[in-house]
Amino acid sequence: MIKALLVSVFLLVTYGCQQAGPEVTRLQARVTAPAFVIEPGEHPLGLGGPLLVNRTVSWRDGTLYVPQAARSGRPLPLLVWLHGGGGRASDIRHIFPLAEEYGVVILAIDARHNTWDGIDSPFGPDVLFIDAALRFTFERVAIDPQRVGIGGLSDGASYALALGRSNGDLFTHLLAVAPWRLQPPSSPTGKPRIFVGHGTRDNVYSVYGSRHFIVPGLKSAGYEVTYVEFDGPHWVTAPIAHKALGWLTE
Repeated sequence: MIKALLVSVFLLVTYGCQQAGPEVTRLQARVTAPAFVIEPGEHPLGLGGPLLVNRTVSWRDGTLYVPQAARSGRPLPLLVWLHGGGGRASDIRHIFPLAEEYGVVILAIDARHNTWDGIDSPFGPDVLFIDAALRFTFERVAIDPQRVGIGGLSDGASYALALGRSNGDLFTHLLAVAPWRLQPPSSPTGKPRIFVGHGTRDNVYSVYGSRHFIVPGLKSAGYEVTYVEFDGPHWVTAPIAHKALGWLTE
């Protein structure tokens, strides 16, 4: 009983500390020559740990998926993937076979809480974890600096569009499936290419928002936007994943 209480107090303190501190919006990680060798396949990041999420202890980490193409030693495209609100990094495992087909490295990350900071709190803890996960990836896999993407679904899509525009000197491609509007947390840098996909049967965030507000707004800000509506729900279906990965690697 006492041990369980001490563990709960420790987690509360840990979680509380992670929410404190100044807002962080800029990523410091940059593509570099790998210093370590990693085999193709799925690899837990091992950078996370237990956190309190909605009053439940949850292990929050992430997964690095390395396709067989990495054996060639040539730099590969990278897609950082951010789940929707209430989701997990594992939600995107169904596209790993497509990542294998296209030769794309996938870095799927768990939010530090139920959804991403910046959605319901200041930017900070998730930005720092994404930065650490990127450094982990760059140290182990040869990445093409002209194909560094960040994307996501729903809240993750909105977050990718926001954080990605603030870090356009790192990210060359932004991918958003079923986003809603979230402003960049700091001044936009660079002009990454943008892919937006939205299901016409989405009952969470209506396709109307992407069609009439998000995409026109991005275009008016000077971004090159590829917009695809697909027959599907609030999800990353196989057809839209094919189009998105094809766009990233074209």
